[in-house]
Amino acid sequence: MKPTSPPDSSPTPVSAAPETSWLEMEAFDELDTILDDLRSRYDETPQWEFCEGFMAAVICSRRPIPAAEYLSVLLGTPAEGEVPDADGGSFNSPAQQARFMALWDQRWNEVATALDTKVESLEDDQCYHPEVMDIRGAVADMPPEEQAGLKGEDLPAFAQVWALGFMFAVESWPEEWTAPRDKDAAQWLDDALQAIVAMTEDDDAKPEVSPLSEDGAPSTSIVRLNAFGEAIWAVYDLRELWKTMGPRVETVRKEATPGRNDLCPCGSGKKYKKCHGAG
Repeated sequence: MKPTSPPDSSPTPVSAAPETSWLEMEAFDELDTILDDLRSRYDETPQWEFCEGFMAAVICSRRPIPAAEYLSVLLGTPAEGEVPDADGGSFNSPAQQARFMALWDQRWNEVATALDTKVESLEDDQCYHPEVMDIRGAVADMPPEEQAGLKGEDLPAFAQVWALGFMFAVESWPEEWTAPRDKDAAQWLDDALQAIVAMTEDDDAKPEVSPLSEDGAPSTSIVRLNAFGEAIWAVYDLRELWKTMGPRVETVRKEATPGRNDLCPCGSGKKYKKCHGAG
């Protein structure tokens, strides 16, 4: 969702991009329903906002990670070829799984397209807008008697769950997020990740605005809203960084060959040319 008061960020102006078609709210409701059902069998099944952040990180990952690999990490479902675990996640039918994947793939394509589109502002309709919730705002808008029932609950800050999902993916494949040798690229990576890590922290400043509603109760600080904007630009930076650098190239290390007059490494006591180096 697009915040109502986007931060003041001004990237280099670039050319316009093709239009992007976004999932309707009904589709996100359907995803939530499927996740709720998965959670009835596996209580560690995440909310969609967490999935949204996880998806963005996997899309930005240096190595293309296949769904057969990352979905088992996210949902606890069996990896391809594995037998379902009684303590893990599972879809209730092939039809439910197919529907989830259809919606997932549509959202994946939307996010990937948005991150590959050059935009001038976070207000651009083609900009990547994470599907996040304002739980504190929703509670603040509740009648007093309903708020009383949630008193003492630890409610997540705006976009905090999204950021946690993103960093969960980063931490699940640390080899794909290792800093490059180039110092400028390494700094670029660190700055971008720190912007997202900042969103995993609580928003303990004074609530000043409603990020998703013009007339909602104040639930989020201006500092937090600006940090959210910085985190979105950070996702763009990460996508560009790893696309520019490409997948890691494994270094093949060849064992040094002994000189012909050196002792053979097999321990025979003979010179290499008289032993394993003969012929």
